[in-house]
Amino acid sequence: MKAFPRPALSLLRCHKRAYLLLNVAFYGLVVAGALFAFTDREVQASLTRAILEGFGTQPMSMAKDAYLSGNVLRAALVTFLINSLLGAFLTITAPSLFIPFAGIAIGLYRALMWGIALAPTSPELARAMVPHSLTLILEGQGYVLAMFAAHVLWVRAFGGFRKEGAGFPAGYLAGLRGTLDLYHLVLLLLAIAAIYEAFEVIYIVR
Repeated sequence: MKAFPRPALSLLRCHKRAYLLLNVAFYGLVVAGALFAFTDREVQASLTRAILEGFGTQPMSMAKDAYLSGNVLRAALVTFLINSLLGAFLTITAPSLFIPFAGIAIGLYRALMWGIALAPTSPELARAMVPHSLTLILEGQGYVLAMFAAHVLWVRAFGGFRKEGAGFPAGYLAGLRGTLDLYHLVLLLLAIAAIYEAFEVIYIVR
């Protein structure tokens, strides 16, 4: 058994073009959403109101309380759990287990919403986005890798039809193994992003 991160890096090399295209699409939509927000400020305001209302319900209220506590480790842990379980697995990976490439579409939609919500349309947002841009890049990369795992899953699943002596079940299982290999990187990046975001929000953005 190969040790981490060799299997994940091998998949990235093998499917390099798909990985690069997902990065361009994800971060490109963030930029597109931000540009759109400048043309229609009310869309951003409505989305911001919806996000703030979401912090009144679980699990987001738990995140709000963690950040208001000023405890960086607590905020980082809650952020990591929400981003990995809800943001990556339940939103991107779980749908992709049943619907081919569904997580990719969901991830790209999230990128567009990020761009609209975080566009620096005011001096306050512009100042906040200077340190928060790194959070967006790191966390976004975790989601891009989760989307990439959905790609690998179904490419391998459908590829099983073309291999002599192998069919869809064998290809699907190979895709699941690839997803598990990639999730080591997904969780590592989301952990780094959570630690930085907790520090950044509590001590820099305040």
